[in-house]
Amino acid sequence: MGLFSFIKDAGDKIFGNASSSEEQAKAAESHIKQYNISDKVTATVEGDTITLSGEVDDLLAKQKVLTIAGNIAGISKVVDNISVAQGGELAESNFYDVKPGDTLSKISKEVYGDPNRYNAIFEANKPMLSHPDKIYPGQKLVIPQA
Repeated sequence: MGLFSFIKDAGDKIFGNASSSEEQAKAAESHIKQYNISDKVTATVEGDTITLSGEVDDLLAKQKVLTIAGNIAGISKVVDNISVAQGGELAESNFYDVKPGDTLSKISKEVYGDPNRYNAIFEANKPMLSHPDKIYPGQKLVIPQA
């Protein structure tokens, strides 16, 4: 259980004309489900906060679901009420906020001390990332443990 912060105006613009909290929650759930990580996650949206509940198989799946939700434009806070079948807890250190000029190699060097481990970050963020060069400032990425 926790609260994770994201940049509100960065991310996928999925809300479109969805004006009510219920419509936004449905759009967010649909967006999360398209990644085929878990069909047991539900969402509620209030203002710029999304609360996620349900269950996922493992910690990496949880990280991905939180990151997908947080990288929705208009969302700045993700409340984590997701349980993990295999246990484990998350901290802010499991994520990285992309800054201007960042590349996956640069991030890899910063977090692992080795720029050649960028593919571990890329793989942990698939399918949200389609190519290692397609990251943007404000995006939050999953950082797998070394």
